[in-house]
Amino acid sequence: MGGIGVQELLVVMLIILLLFGAKRLPEIGRAFGSGIREFKRATREITSEINIEEDDAKKA
Repeated sequence: MGGIGVQELLVVMLIILLLFGAKRLPEIGRAFGSGIREFKRATREITSEINIEEDDAKKA
């Protein structure tokens, strides 16, 4: 139950291709990848800060 099948995924990709065109797809992919990298970096920084604070609290 739930989830996207192969046919649905192909339809979505076709609609995206029609809306943005083949020339804009690499641009959109780069922007999406950059956004994901930034999100992961921020998540790592926050996790690191939380771990440091927990370690400091245990030492005190």
